[in-house]
Amino acid sequence: MPRQVFFYDQPERFVAGTVGQPGARAFYLQASARGRITSVLLEKTQVAALAERIEEVLDEALRRSGGDAAIPATAPVDLLDTAPLDLPLEQEFRVGTMALAWDSIDGCLVVEAQAVIEDEDDEDAEAVFEDDENGPDMLRVRLTGAMARVFAKRALDLVAAGRKPCPFCNLPLDPEGHLCPRANGYRR
Repeated sequence: MPRQVFFYDQPERFVAGTVGQPGARAFYLQASARGRITSVLLEKTQVAALAERIEEVLDEALRRSGGDAAIPATAPVDLLDTAPLDLPLEQEFRVGTMALAWDSIDGCLVVEAQAVIEDEDDEDAEAVFEDDENGPDMLRVRLTGAMARVFAKRALDLVAAGRKPCPFCNLPLDPEGHLCPRANGYRR
């Protein structure tokens, strides 16, 4: 079956969102433009890794441009999107691999999320394709620097929202330990 590529060039909306309660949430990436919506399922760790890596790529692109790239240092408050995922929520595929690149010519971030492809003989193996036509389905989104910062902020906030807050500083507790800035080095 030929591959489907869901392509959005500076969509009206590109967000990470969840369905369900903390501890049992399903995480999605969702892009929408001109009445078209594409939603893909992924793991919480993938959302966190994507958001962190977006921040790193944007910071590096800004550094390499000598501060001339149209990338804000932080997410513009007026662009923050806290609305829930758009409905209907129809999953196109489960994300396996993701890739990021800064397009310095067009001044945008390219995010690609490819579907998990399972080998018929081994459910955990991912197939390797020699051509793009028969490869896994893909969501490809091109974002301005501001849109990418806003996506990363929302995604990081979303991941942190499922964690219990510290009783002293109210910051989300990190599963690997939390060094509280208000409790004289209290570590939980």
